[in-house]
Amino acid sequence: MAEVDYRWERQDNFDLNPEMMRMQLLPRDFEEAKARAVTWLTAWDSQGPHRTGTASDEAGARWLTQEAAALGVEVTSEVFKLDRLEPVACYLELEGERISGVPAFDAPGTGADGVTGTLSSSAHDTAILVAPLSPRSVYSGEYERLRRNAAHRALVIVSAGARAGMGLLNAEHFRQPYGAPAIHVSSDASEVVLAGAARAASARVVAEIRYTLASARNVVVTIRGTRPSSPPVVVMTPRSSWWQSTAERGGGLVCWLEALRALIAARPACDVIFTANSGHELGHLGLEDFMRRRPRWERPSSEGGATWIHFGANIGARDGELSLQSANDELRQLTEAELIRAGQAPDVVAPKTLVPSGETRDIHRTGGRYLTLVGSNPLFHLPEDRWPHAVNTDAVTGIAAAAGALVVKLTR
Repeated sequence: MAEVDYRWERQDNFDLNPEMMRMQLLPRDFEEAKARAVTWLTAWDSQGPHRTGTASDEAGARWLTQEAAALGVEVTSEVFKLDRLEPVACYLELEGERISGVPAFDAPGTGADGVTGTLSSSAHDTAILVAPLSPRSVYSGEYERLRRNAAHRALVIVSAGARAGMGLLNAEHFRQPYGAPAIHVSSDASEVVLAGAARAASARVVAEIRYTLASARNVVVTIRGTRPSSPPVVVMTPRSSWWQSTAERGGGLVCWLEALRALIAARPACDVIFTANSGHELGHLGLEDFMRRRPRWERPSSEGGATWIHFGANIGARDGELSLQSANDELRQLTEAELIRAGQAPDVVAPKTLVPSGETRDIHRTGGRYLTLVGSNPLFHLPEDRWPHAVNTDAVTGIAAAAGALVVKLTR
């Protein structure tokens, strides 16, 4: 297999100013890498909504397995079971009109008859509580506090993301549904729903659901190192989501594949485990299963823990910002340097004390060694997050090149 070349062009007026480096440095193989990214992103987008345990989730697993195997490695699957939630009927009925909805996947259902009450923007015993919430509300704790502490018969979440549409909130407690029945409605219905709440209109919420036994899987590749007694490195990215989520998930998958490609050409000293996990939108079910099979890997290296490299959401999303998160100085400095070399300096380097909102949250809390790359995305959790308009392909390509160089350096 041809060696991956992640060297950079240097122009005559080169200096070390990061902003100048952004303009001056280009990878020799940039166009080839970009073509690979386009091929992968196009394929991902074509598979349909990647919700955990669905046919499209399985299509994504098969596709990624084939792409990784084509690089010359053995690919395995780690299967986990779940009770897949299937919406039967979901809507808000208001003055004879039905407004289509999507259930909250960690709330109880209502049955076919639904729940009646009065729309309200404040909590009380007969309220169908109306709350405009963005998909990021789950990470602040606002959403859970509202559902656990407020008195109401049902909750109507009016999507309030950066752009219009049906922005769904992740089900952080999927296996333990809690609170009153809850549904999402699109921001397109916000004027009607909020007006109904202002006049305490009578309404009905229907969230009829059923559960079906299903399975999903993590796609796993293990690259054996020359010194297997060294602490392992885990390279992970989520690969499930509510919709196609091409910018949300695609950039991380391109980074994962490019890092795998780079590492095959430069055998590591330590063992490196690549995992692309399902179950992200349902409380990280796939990561939970992965860690259950590898106890204590989330601990500090001195206690037998691994180094975790997490390619998170929205890497290279159009009109997005890239953030670097780590509590480890060495990882922060090395990653920032590689991103600058690739012309993709992070927009934000988060404080070391910041608790990540995604897969590395528990690793941070146990003192483990991790790095997270994560972006913002105006189409976050919206059906409109599609190829090609949601993706900055040049940014994805550059960040993925930096990811490959970073993983090679960390595993030597």
